[in-house]
Amino acid sequence: MVALGSLFAGDADTWAHLVMHVLPEATVNTAFLVAGVAGITFVLGVSLAWLIAVCDFPGRTFFSWALLLPMAIPGYVLGFALLALFEYTGPLQTSWRDLFADIPFPGLGSRGASIVTLSLALYPYVYLIVREAFSSQGVRGLEVAQSVGMSSSEGFFRVSLPMARPWVVGGLSLAVMECLADFGTVKLFNYETFTTAIYEAWFGLFSLQAAQQLSLVVVTFVLLALLAERRARGHAQFVSQGGSATRRRLSLSGMPRVGAVLLCSLVLGIAFVAPTAQLVVWAIESLGTEFEALYGIYIRNSLLLATMAAILILTFSLLLSFATRNSGDAISGILARLATVGYAIPGTVLAVGFFVPVAYLSRFLTGVFFGFEEPTGVVALQGGLLVILLAYSARFLAVAHNPVDSAMLRIRPSIEDAARGMGVAGLSLFPRLYLPILRPALLTGLLLVFVDVMKELPITLMTRPFGWDTLAVRVFQLTTEGEWERAALPSLAIVAAGLVPVIILSRRSH
Repeated sequence: MVALGSLFAGDADTWAHLVMHVLPEATVNTAFLVAGVAGITFVLGVSLAWLIAVCDFPGRTFFSWALLLPMAIPGYVLGFALLALFEYTGPLQTSWRDLFADIPFPGLGSRGASIVTLSLALYPYVYLIVREAFSSQGVRGLEVAQSVGMSSSEGFFRVSLPMARPWVVGGLSLAVMECLADFGTVKLFNYETFTTAIYEAWFGLFSLQAAQQLSLVVVTFVLLALLAERRARGHAQFVSQGGSATRRRLSLSGMPRVGAVLLCSLVLGIAFVAPTAQLVVWAIESLGTEFEALYGIYIRNSLLLATMAAILILTFSLLLSFATRNSGDAISGILARLATVGYAIPGTVLAVGFFVPVAYLSRFLTGVFFGFEEPTGVVALQGGLLVILLAYSARFLAVAHNPVDSAMLRIRPSIEDAARGMGVAGLSLFPRLYLPILRPALLTGLLLVFVDVMKELPITLMTRPFGWDTLAVRVFQLTTEGEWERAALPSLAIVAAGLVPVIILSRRSH
């Protein structure tokens, strides 16, 4: 609504400049970015999920959970670590020149680097979801295909993959939404997209109206993408088998066996092992000079914001689940889905959307209670934590709501009736009935939100109170200045925090 209200507001010259010079490039670049990331994550996620779920080869058990580790590295951290490895003076190009002096090293450019980096950071979303689909199918789909004369490859493309289509679409949707929301990675590679354009409009052109108008364009694209995703799923029913099908695997031999090991090793090495090793080397080299008292402040701010946001969002998710459960009508379900759609909206858009109304409210209140003129009013609310916590809540409510709402479905009305028959009713139902059943889901939601806020960059960067630099903001500041070695310590702290949900997901998937 805030973005929509800005459509005919603001400076006409600024909007004309955006339409002529910013929107075309941002639209084309964003389209290329989304298409490239969707294509690569599809190929990597589906192929790795198929190998792990259906095939048997050396190291399969290890790779089944290790391939999730890149989820722990934010795209902007992975980007500058890979940039150091692939730059002209880096180890790869140096070795290439020694071996192939007459052949230039192939370059990706800012577009290619952004696409590859985000694909390596986001393929686990597709891999994790599609692996469950292939695991439930087992080899029965291939056996049915071979019984009617299809080869193994034909059976995969014509039977197994179509049966997994809803899971593929779901995983790709998450990867695409994260891609649209990315700011740090594309900013690192100087690749102009809508998220960077919104940031530059606000902090470069000093035009909040221009940022709102660009946000409206992004929201329109997001809504169209959500509608397309819903239409792609349609109303088709996809039934998968369980039981023994999940334990039967195709035993690979010869070149397919070697290829499976090499593919898993190569993806894991480039997406996690090599960049993490580079960060560790830099951290060791700079530990004596870089670690300072300010890092205690960065860690404190990050932990405090993540803790407050996690508790607040978890409270919202509980209230939303209880409200939906108790009302039981269609309108409540629609409102619940709308409340969680913020996960699909980029952080830059949410930052603008919440900053504007809070700023107006702050100026109004200071004018009413303190008598200040609007231009010189004390902007108390927008300078505090309200904007950032509201934006966090809109962005990550779905992260906490999904596990809580799923666990809530386990509490059938008959269980509540039994508890009331034993004298437990009213508010006492929560600590004695709901809490024991919901505790694992609450812990999962709390940890997932905590880590997502630790890694979050655009909302924190654009709406943080004065002096509230966090680890993510510190990484952004240092990498923007080219100080990659100095950015290693805060980056490793973020990666360590990001390993928590990966461990949870790995344990749940076994």
